[in-house]
Amino acid sequence: MKLYEHQPHPHIEARKKRIPKARPPKEGSLARFNAFLGEGITKGVGTMWCAYAFAIIAFISLPDAIHTGTSALISWIAQTFLQLVLLSIIMVGQKVEGAAADARADDTYKDAEAILHEALEIQKHLEAQDACLQKLIEAYQKDAKPGSGPS
Repeated sequence: MKLYEHQPHPHIEARKKRIPKARPPKEGSLARFNAFLGEGITKGVGTMWCAYAFAIIAFISLPDAIHTGTSALISWIAQTFLQLVLLSIIMVGQKVEGAAADARADDTYKDAEAILHEALEIQKHLEAQDACLQKLIEAYQKDAKPGSGPS
């Protein structure tokens, strides 16, 4: 008689068949082209070198903004410098944060794998104990005489 029958969670078998994907599959040649182009532009603009280049371009127009007056200078700061230069810097920061988030997600996935492995090992250990206990119960029942109770 088995004391416990292990019922694995259905997600365990489904997870074994599925490989985690970095990005969803793309459908159609236009969607693939758009994804390729968007990824390429994002990788290019999201670098500090691009931020430096944008800063140089922005500073070229700074003297004219200063000579035109306060209104033009404020406009230059808001529309030229902040939008042009900070865009790239923000993208660099997002890339760094995204890499950290990916590393945390990968660690979490590996932790879950390890916990699952440990839980399965515990299950094997408990099954071995159940088998041992069952042998002891059977040996006790075999040695016990019918009609004799505890003294």
